[in-house]
This record gives sequence, C-alpha cells and structure tokens, in this order.
Amino acid sequence: MATENQAQIINVRNRIDTIDDTILNLLKERLKCAQDIGQMKNRENRAKWDPLRERQIYDRLIRDNNGEFPEEALFSIYHEIITTCRLSQRPIEVAYLGPQATFSHLAAVKYFGHSADYRPLETIEDIFHDVERGRVQYGIVPVENSIEGSVTSTLDAFMKFKVKICGEEYLNITHNLVNYSGDIKDIKLIVSHSQPLAQCREWLRNQLPNIPTRSVFSTGQAAQMAHDDHTVAAIASSLAIKTYQLQVVVKGIEDYRGNTTRFVLIGKKSPSKSGRDKTSLLVGLLDRPGALNDTLAILARRNINLTRIESRPVKGEPGKYLFFIDMHGHYTDGVLVEAVERLQESCSSFEWLGSYPLARNSTTYP
Repeated sequence: MATENQAQIINVRNRIDTIDDTILNLLKERLKCAQDIGQMKNRENRAKWDPLRERQIYDRLIRDNNGEFPEEALFSIYHEIITTCRLSQRPIEVAYLGPQATFSHLAAVKYFGHSADYRPLETIEDIFHDVERGRVQYGIVPVENSIEGSVTSTLDAFMKFKVKICGEEYLNITHNLVNYSGDIKDIKLIVSHSQPLAQCREWLRNQLPNIPTRSVFSTGQAAQMAHDDHTVAAIASSLAIKTYQLQVVVKGIEDYRGNTTRFVLIGKKSPSKSGRDKTSLLVGLLDRPGALNDTLAILARRNINLTRIESRPVKGEPGKYLFFIDMHGHYTDGVLVEAVERLQESCSSFEWLGSYPLARNSTTYP
C-alpha cells in the first residue's frame, strides 16, 4: 500500500510540474503580448495605464473563478502579474517616505508589486517636489489614518505643489515591537515615528512603563536604529523585520484594532476613467454667510456622494481656509462636469486634484 501511495504522489507531483511549466510559458507569452501592446500605444502616443481594462480583467477572473481559488490570493497573484506586465512597457520610479521598510514603502509595494523601482526620500514635501519636477513618475504619500486623523503635511503639500492624484491604497496597520535579539529584557529605549508611538501609547504605558520612548523620522529609521544598537527596540512594519534582520518581541501592540491608513498616489496626470472612481478637489470659499452650505448643496442636488471634506488654513493668511473634498465619480462624468462648472462659479478658488480608481478595499458604489 505504501508503495502504491508513493507512486500516486509521484504521479501528482509530475502533473504539478507540468502545470508549473505551462504557467511559466503562458506568463512569458503574456509578458510578450503586453510589450507588443506597449509598442502599439507608443506609436499612437497613448497612455500605458488603462484602469478600465485592468478592472475588467479582475472582475472577469473573480467571476469565472466561482470561489474555487481563494479570492484574495487570486487577486494578489494577478495584481503582481498585471503590474509586472504593465511596467515592462515602461519601467517607473516611485518615491516614498523612507528609508526602506516604512509603511509608505509597504503601501507602494502593495500598489505596484515588486517590479517598480522604489526611491526612498526624507520628507513628504520631497516626494511632492520630485514628482512635480518630473524626477520620478509617481510618489505615494499617507493622507489620513483611521485613528490619528489626517496627515497634515500631505494636505499642506497639495496646497503648494502642482501634482495630480492618480490612485489610492488602504493599508491595514499592525504595529510590532521588534529588536535585534527578540528578548524584551534587552530593551532600554523604544523608537518610532510619532504616529505609531501615539497609536501604541496605552500598551507601552501598561507593559513597559519604565522604558523611555523617542520619536524619530520614520518607522524605517527606527528599525535601522534597532539593528545598529541592540539596546534599542522599534515599533515597525512587517517589512522592516525582514529588511533589517530583526526579531519580533511582541506582535500587534496597537491600542485599537482596525487601524487603517489611506495612501494616495501622486503623479503629473490622472488616469483615464475606470468606472469606479473617486475625484478630489481643493476649493476656497467666498467670504459670506452660508458659503459652505451652498457649496455642498451643489453636490447634494446632483446626488453626488461626498466621501470626505476637510479644511486647512492658508499659510500666512489668518482666518482663510481651503477645503479638501473627495467624492465618488470621475471628472469627465456628465453629472460631475455640471457640478464642477457650478463650483468654479461659486468658489473663490478651485483646483481639481485628480480623478482615480477607487482602492479595491475602499467603499464602493452601491
């Protein structure tokens, strides 16, 4: 019986090898097809990225799968395949808040896969600057956190630089306490970015009340410090553990579960319509009673779903504010075209920040 079972295992393994060879050959063929399409688009000077086409591929695969292959894994596999094939048409550089292994780095890899060329920069403003000057094609920046709220440096940069939002990504944030040895007794100092320290404040107070904390530039820098000094522990991402050869002391030390950060992708030009899109605006209101209500009424009367509104003070002009507005729909949609025309008439200033595909795990249309 054992011999018969062993023979069956060998037969199945041989079948798996044949399937793997077939998949590999098909992947190479798919890559060649994508490169051919890229050359055709070059001749017509067309954009390489077609969000509608990509969404149709994902929708078709998930529909035809009928739940047999795990859906999240299926999406992850094809996301890597599709982005790799797209990037083969034109390699791109993506700037993120460095150094390596920050949550921004993790969000960038989640969005673009592993085939992009990632460039760590020191500040969020540096990312905006390099995108505006064309030094990189894209940058990815955090814009809001479900616990700590908006990332004000990102909002302020939108008021200063001329870039467009090209996409969004939501990253579930899990904070790990890590150090070189994995032994909690070795910890003399805990370092991290100010937001993770705030998000783990109660845990640190209850579990390590006598260990001082220090805010540093990023979680990646914190992980690097923990690698270099074995008395230092960092609150860092899962990517940092691998990048800096660290050990987990305690997993999931955040005070609240469900901690999510929204990142936006910035570039020089927003993509074409995908069919499930979001539009972002930056508007200034006239100095008169009811100005905000009148602005929101323009959207409400057209049944446009407003997903976010936030004000930021204008630097050097006390009492003056600009409003960031996110809504469902694409800038080219008829109802949004009409609404935008009315907003431009009724607002003291108006800027279209971009229209872009909704993140897969964001709120979708009803």
